[in-house]
Amino acid sequence: MATYLVLGNFTEQGMRAVKDSPKRAAAAREAFRVAGGNLRELYLSLGEYDFVAVSEFPDDETYTRTVLALAALGNVRPTTLKAFTEDEFRRIIGGLP
Repeated sequence: MATYLVLGNFTEQGMRAVKDSPKRAAAAREAFRVAGGNLRELYLSLGEYDFVAVSEFPDDETYTRTVLALAALGNVRPTTLKAFTEDEFRRIIGGLP
């Protein structure tokens, strides 16, 4: 499965109901599971982003559909990075001319 890193921020709506964040995180974890993915880790963070999540999904389309549906609820604004394992990195680099 592909790995995705999400750097996210709470929207104004999300901040107004920040105490509900644990419930929203549990709902996101379940939405990922139902879609065939896995929310492996979720961190509250300091700095430019309010949270960081590490997830796995079978493909880009499934991931994108799931994250767009969650973002459409209006509580978070995600930025996604697709991550490659060290083995994948070596294979990619090994294919360079």
